[in-house]
Amino acid sequence: MTDNAITAVITSFDLQGKYVDGGALQKLQQDFQLDELKVQTAALIRDHAATIVKEAVSRSLNPTESSSFGGMHTSRRYAACIRDLDFYLRYSTYAMLAGDAAILDERVLNGLKETYLALGVPLEATVQSIQAMKSVVTELVGSVASDQIAYYFNYLCAALS
Repeated sequence: MTDNAITAVITSFDLQGKYVDGGALQKLQQDFQLDELKVQTAALIRDHAATIVKEAVSRSLNPTESSSFGGMHTSRRYAACIRDLDFYLRYSTYAMLAGDAAILDERVLNGLKETYLALGVPLEATVQSIQAMKSVVTELVGSVASDQIAYYFNYLCAALS
């Protein structure tokens, strides 16, 4: 029952393409006794999402470098990568709140690797970007709090490798 109620809240925000807001986080914490550290981590990620993605891109996809990332730096592919990183961050946050990596399987990973390969999106660059995002989040929330979400970043990377 608890998982279904948490998933319902997540689905509501997912349909809006948003991170879970403060009021919903507080309600989840009160109603379902979510760990305070998990709630704080989700709030910090939500409040700094754009900065997290921007810094992860800066660290992993430097457009001035000539790389083996298969033309990632064309504006359309680069913009898609940035968009996808925000999706990965948001869905990893949802999975962390629910305590369930199946959210990543159902809403992100189902067919993603095959789609990326068909489109010529370099998986190595995507994995490096997710790892950079994990580092940025760790710096933002601290190492203890980052343990709350690191599993989900690692899960994404393993599935795309």
